Amino acid sequence: MALQCQPREGEDSREVAKMPSKPQIMSLWGLVSQMPPEKLQRLYVDFPHHLRHLLGDWLENQPWEYLVGSDAFCCNMASTLLSATVQHLHALARKSGEGSAILQHISTLESIYQRDPLKLVAIFRKILQGEKKAVMEQFRHLPMAFHWKQEELKFNTALQRLRHRVGEACLLREALQQEAEAGQVSLHSLIETPANGTGPGENLATMLQETVGELEAAQALVLKRIQIWKRQQQLAGNGAPFDENLTQLQERCESLVDIYSQLQQEVGAAGGELEPKTRAALISRLDEVLRTLVTSSFLVEKQPPQVLKTQTKFQAGVRFLLGPRFLGTPAKFPLVKADMVTEKQARELIVPQGSGAGIESTGEITNNTVPFENVGSGNCCSALFKNLLLKKIKRCERKGTESVTEEKCAVLFSTSFLLGPNKLPIQLQALSLPLVVIVHGNQDNNAKATILWDNAFSEMDRVPFVVAERVPWEKMCETLNLKFMAEVGTNQGLLPEHFLFLAQKIFNDNSLSIETFQHRSVSWSQFNKEILLGRGFTFWQWFDGVLDLTKRCLKSYWSDRLIIGFISKQYVTSLLLNEPDGTFLLRFSDSEIGGITIAHVIRTPDGSPQIENIQPFSVKDLSIRSLGDRIRDLAQLKNLYPKKPKDEAFRSHYKHEQIGKDGRGYVPATIKMTVERDQPLPTPEPQMPTMVPTYDLRMAPDSMNMQLRPDMVPQMYPPHSHSIPPYQALSQEESVSVLPAFQEPHLQMSPNLNQMNLPFDQTHPQGLLLCQPQEHAIASPEPMICPDVTMAEESCLSQPVGGFSQGTWDSDMFPHLLPPTEQDLNKLLLEGQGESGGGSLRTQPLLQPNPYGQSGISMSHMDLRANPSW
Repeated sequence: MALQCQPREGEDSREVAKMPSKPQIMSLWGLVSQMPPEKLQRLYVDFPHHLRHLLGDWLENQPWEYLVGSDAFCCNMASTLLSATVQHLHALARKSGEGSAILQHISTLESIYQRDPLKLVAIFRKILQGEKKAVMEQFRHLPMAFHWKQEELKFNTALQRLRHRVGEACLLREALQQEAEAGQVSLHSLIETPANGTGPGENLATMLQETVGELEAAQALVLKRIQIWKRQQQLAGNGAPFDENLTQLQERCESLVDIYSQLQQEVGAAGGELEPKTRAALISRLDEVLRTLVTSSFLVEKQPPQVLKTQTKFQAGVRFLLGPRFLGTPAKFPLVKADMVTEKQARELIVPQGSGAGIESTGEITNNTVPFENVGSGNCCSALFKNLLLKKIKRCERKGTESVTEEKCAVLFSTSFLLGPNKLPIQLQALSLPLVVIVHGNQDNNAKATILWDNAFSEMDRVPFVVAERVPWEKMCETLNLKFMAEVGTNQGLLPEHFLFLAQKIFNDNSLSIETFQHRSVSWSQFNKEILLGRGFTFWQWFDGVLDLTKRCLKSYWSDRLIIGFISKQYVTSLLLNEPDGTFLLRFSDSEIGGITIAHVIRTPDGSPQIENIQPFSVKDLSIRSLGDRIRDLAQLKNLYPKKPKDEAFRSHYKHEQIGKDGRGYVPATIKMTVERDQPLPTPEPQMPTMVPTYDLRMAPDSMNMQLRPDMVPQMYPPHSHSIPPYQALSQEESVSVLPAFQEPHLQMSPNLNQMNLPFDQTHPQGLLLCQPQEHAIASPEPMICPDVTMAEESCLSQPVGGFSQGTWDSDMFPHLLPPTEQDLNKLLLEGQGESGGGSLRTQPLLQPNPYGQSGISMSHMDLRANPSW
C-alpha cells in the first residue's frame, strides 16, 4: 500500500490536539473591525471609510504590498487590481442593497484612479500597514492565517513577475535576431531603453541576469517553506497541529522548474548575443537552482517511530516532489534504501561536498530497500517501507554522563538517478527526525523525554542533533501543555495554577507567585536527570505517569473539569479547610507515579476540620472499578469542591448497576469500595483498627491526616476557641461486597500516627526549611502510611494561600496556551516577507510572546496572595 499523498476529505489526523473549539479570528479585518473607529479614522483620509468597510477582508487578500515599483509588470497588475476592486464593490453594493450614493462613490473612485492605478495601490498599501500597526498595538499579534496568506501572496506575485520577465526576455531576443537579419537598430517599440544608453545586447544580458536572480529569490521562498514544513512535522511529534499535505509545495517546485526550463532555452537561444563568459555564468547559476530544487524536494513524509525498539517492525515513507517530472516511466524507478546512522555520521552528511555514500550503517535493518512508485493519478512519487525491522544497534561512544536513552540517531533514506538529457548524476538523501533506540520497555520513559526535549527546543538548520541545554520556563509550559492535550486527547489544557504547581515541583521552590518563575529557565538535568527532592523519580517520569493515567482512565473526568489534579497537599488544605464536611477534590499523587487521590474534609467530635487523602488509585485500580463508581461508593463524599453535589458532577460517569437476577438466573455480585472508618470519628485517642471480614484488593492504606492548631489556621478563618487534641487516623481499604459473602481474615495495616503541623501564618524567606521533629511533629512509633510530600514540604509554607474561585474550573477563566509553533513560524514567515519586494512586513514586530503564549495571560495578577481566584 502506497503513501496517502492527499488527505481524505474531512480528515484531520490531529483533531484532538487542536485548541478549544472557540471561534478564531482568521483575518486582519476581523481584528480591525473590533477596534474603536476613532483609532483608525486617520487611516482613511485618502479612501472613504464606508468603502473600506464594504471591502472587508477581501482587501488583505490582494498583493498590494508586493507591487513596489513602476515597471510594466507593476502597471499591468495595478490596472487589473483596480478593475477587480471596482467589480467587487459593485457586487457588494448590489448584494447589501446600498443606495445610489454608494454607486456614485464607486464610479468616482474608478474615474480618479483610471489614469494612475499605481496610486490606488500605494493608498491600499498604506491603509493595510496602518491597520497592522494598530492591531499589533492593541492585540500584540496578527492572526496566523493572515501570515500564511501574505506568504502565499508574495510567492504568487514573484512567480507572476518571473513569467512576465521571461516573456520580455523572449521578445527582446527575438527583436535582436530580427534586427540582426534586417540591419535595424530600434528596439523602443518592444521594450524600454535604459536611461544609461546601453546597447541591445547588453540589455538582454542584464535582463537575463536579473531574471535568474529573481528565480533564485523565488527558490529561497520555496526552500524556506520546505524548512517550515519539516519543523511543523517535528513539532507534531509533541502534539502540535500539522497539515501534512505536500500538494502545494509540489506545485511550487514544479512551477519553478518550468521557469528554469524557459530561461535555459532563452540562454541557449541567445547564442552570439551573449558573451561566452556571461553565458557560462548564467548556465552555472541555472544548473545550481535546479540541483538545489531537486535535492531539497526529497522529503521524509512518514517518519519512523522516534522511540524505536529493536526486534520490532515499523514503517516509514519518503516523497520525491519532482519525481513525476524527472524519473520517467515506472519501469525505471530507482530503489530507495534506509540505513541507521549515528549523530556523528549525520553531521558528516552536512559537510559541503559530502555525499555520505561511504557511510556505514550503525544498525542492521531488514527489508530496507523499496522502489519509488506513482500514487493516485500519477502525480505523487513516493516509497513506503512497510516492514522495516531493526535487528540490532551498534552503540557509539557517549558523552560524559549521557545515558543510552540520551543517544540520538536517525534513519538515512538515500537514492540516486540520472537527471535530464545530459545524464547528470544526482544523489538524493533525507534524514529522519532524531530517534532513540531502546532494547527494553523500561527505557521507554526516558527515551520519550529525550525526544520531547529535542522536538520542542531544536532550531532549524541546526548541526545534527544539537539542542539547547536550558530553555525558558514559559516555553517548557507551552510544551507540557501541548503534550498533555495531545496525549490525553482533550481540548482542556493546563491552567496557570497547574503551571505554578509544576514550577514549584521542578525548581523545588514553594513560592506562591507565578512571577517568581516567569523569567527562570529550566535545564535538561532538572527535567529528566535530577531526582526530585524526597522522591525516587525525575520530574518527567512523574509527569509522564500522570499523562498515562489520565489518557487511559481519566480523560472524560479531565475534559469535564472534575479534576484539579496538579495541586499540592498544602494547597488542598487551604482550599478545604473552611468547607463543609464531605467536600472533596481530586488531585494527582505527589509521591507515586501515575496515581490520583481523593482529598476530603472531615470534622472531629469538637467540630474542628481535618483533611484526609485516600490511598492513590493507579491504572490497575481504576480498571477494577472506575473513579466515578468509587466516589459514588463513599457516602462521606458529598460535594465536589467548591459546592457541586457529587451525583450532579459524576452522574454521567457512574456505571449502571443491574438490579435483580440476570438472564441466567444469577444474583449479580458487585465490587464496592469502602473506607474502613465510615462511622463518626471516635474520641481522639490512638486505637488500633478492628478486623473487618472482607476480600482484600491489596490497596495499601495511605492516609495523611493533617492536624491543625488554632494558631496554624490562615488568618482568613476565625481561630478556634479550644485546642485540637492529637487524633490517630484509622487505615482505610477497599472491600468486595458479595452476597452471600464468606468471611475471611483481613490483612491488618499499620496505623498512621504521624501528625503534621502546617504553620500557614509563618513566613520562611529561605524557601524550604528542614523541620525539627522535636518542635514541629508529634513523635510516633509508626511510619507514615502515605508519604505524599516530604516533611519539609508539609511544614514549611512560606506564605498563606487563599482559596480557588468558588466557580467551576472554566476554560474561559484562563485561556489555553497555544502550541509553540506560532512564534517560530511567524518569525520565519516575516523574515521571508521582509525581503525586497514586500518590505512592509519586515517593519512589523513579531508576535509578542506573552508569558504563556498567545493566550494573553497577564503575569502581574497571578500572585496568589492577592488573587481572589485562589
